[in-house]
Amino acid sequence: QVQLVESGGGAVQAGGSLRLSCAVSGGTFSAYAMGWFRQAPGKYREFVATIGWSGASTYYADSVKGRFTISRDNAKNTVYLQMNSLKPEDTAVYYCAADRASGIQKYAYNYDYWGQGTQVTVSS
Repeated sequence: QVQLVESGGGAVQAGGSLRLSCAVSGGTFSAYAMGWFRQAPGKYREFVATIGWSGASTYYADSVKGRFTISRDNAKNTVYLQMNSLKPEDTAVYYCAADRASGIQKYAYNYDYWGQGTQVTVSS
């Protein structure tokens, strides 16, 4: 059974940085496309970033482009989300997800496995 466990969330002031990690076990991590999504209270889950199986392809939501960086370490079965210049509107629960197809995907319905989420709170 594939399991995804996020970590690295927390509270930070606007302008600060956080690095989220998502460790994957029980599957073939190096074959999966990976994504990060977020959900703020009262809002739909939204796409943040995705990365292909090799790490060569990435894609970002416009709202985070230039501030967030997605990366992966296939030797460690882990995907990361480096978040810089954080804003209060980045406050949300952040989820990582794995897609058994290897190409980048920005739609949540394409993903097969999900983590439990980690809270990120940005204060002004």
